[in-house]
Amino acid sequence: MNASSTLVTSRPDRSLTKTDRVARGLGWFSLALGLTELVAPGKLGKALGLEGKETLLRAYGGREIGAGMWALSDTPAPAIWARVAGDLVDLGTLAYGLKDADEEERRNNFIALAAVAGITVVDLLTAMSLTAEQSEQKGETGRDYSDRSGFPQGLDKARGGAGQQAVPVDYKVTATEERTREGQRELEPA
Repeated sequence: MNASSTLVTSRPDRSLTKTDRVARGLGWFSLALGLTELVAPGKLGKALGLEGKETLLRAYGGREIGAGMWALSDTPAPAIWARVAGDLVDLGTLAYGLKDADEEERRNNFIALAAVAGITVVDLLTAMSLTAEQSEQKGETGRDYSDRSGFPQGLDKARGGAGQQAVPVDYKVTATEERTREGQRELEPA
């Protein structure tokens, strides 16, 4: 068994899957990207045609760091879905940056758009895989069991089964029947 498959998780019943490892890699990537956005938003904004949007880039950096820490947890699927949503926001922001960009900024922006689109595909595939793994662990297999009764010998065999059993004495109700004026029966305690 290699060392990477025996990383400690709060799920002692299984080791990390390949998808878990990809999610961890995305977590570390998020931390590095977030740190870059926090530390150097001016340089990043200038390169991408987003000058004057430093506060926005810092906010994106905080989002990336949060998603990165969450992706390194033992339940990374929600964090990776958050990354997918963040990637879509990033794509929109980068597309906005094309509006007033000069030639060099446009080139950098197209490179960034291609990179974010690529990582979005990786994030999406990882999120879908993690969600499928979690569903399998919870027993949500997608199979239809609506035609099953849950009775080992079948539903027909179970019908009337309770009537064949003797009712215990402490389950019996002692009451007297009395006719009411309307002809209905009413139970009264004895």
